[in-house]
Amino acid sequence: MQLEERLRPLSIQLAKHRLYSSLQTIQDLQLFMESHVYAVWDFMSLLKALQRGLTSVDVPWVPSATPESRRLINEIVLGEESDVYRGEAMSHFEIYLLAMQSCGARTTSIEQMISQLRGGGDLQHALSICGAPAAAEAFVRDTFAYISTGDLHIIAAAFTFGREDLIPEIFKSFVRNLDHTLSGQLEPFLWYLERHIEVDGEEHGPMALRMVSNLCGEDEQRWSEAEAAAVSALQSRLRLWDGIADAIAAR
Repeated sequence: MQLEERLRPLSIQLAKHRLYSSLQTIQDLQLFMESHVYAVWDFMSLLKALQRGLTSVDVPWVPSATPESRRLINEIVLGEESDVYRGEAMSHFEIYLLAMQSCGARTTSIEQMISQLRGGGDLQHALSICGAPAAAEAFVRDTFAYISTGDLHIIAAAFTFGREDLIPEIFKSFVRNLDHTLSGQLEPFLWYLERHIEVDGEEHGPMALRMVSNLCGEDEQRWSEAEAAAVSALQSRLRLWDGIADAIAAR
């Protein structure tokens, strides 16, 4: 795909980011997770926006016009929202919270935001009062800017190139640099990483690329907008990684 080639320089920057080598201690990892958890959480809103647009969720039901894309989205929803960890059905977000607790990372901020949203609170307000790290707050606002367009090809591009297509390489870098002598504390986190390497790299990544292609078709304007969203999503991830790396360096 020509778009992938255009994005390669940004993907390389992310794959070689200084953040990975900066994770030297359990305290460094805790700081990382306290910001990254927001990206784990807002991924689900990107996914649900695509599920709402590409599958049929109304009653009475009628089949949607995008069979391959709806299969992709439903498969990802199944895994992300109700995977099986230690014999229990859990979302990857909930598994990530367990991983944070296991290694001593603070979950108060993200849990406060979820509590506000569960009670019907506005996202912007919940995000501003929960005490999220600045880089994480900015990242979430970027994510919801894509969602707010309501354009599936834009949302799909941010999802595919900023998340699904990117995750395996990023997480391989983490696995290479983590201190495995901390295996007891890191077991849930390592499970999370390995699960995404397995699923996203082998199955969901290629299907997500086809989803973008199907949504853009032969429409040059859509391809241009998809490219802009993909570039923006990668730059947003770079800013998040920069912010976390800076926080670790300043500790």
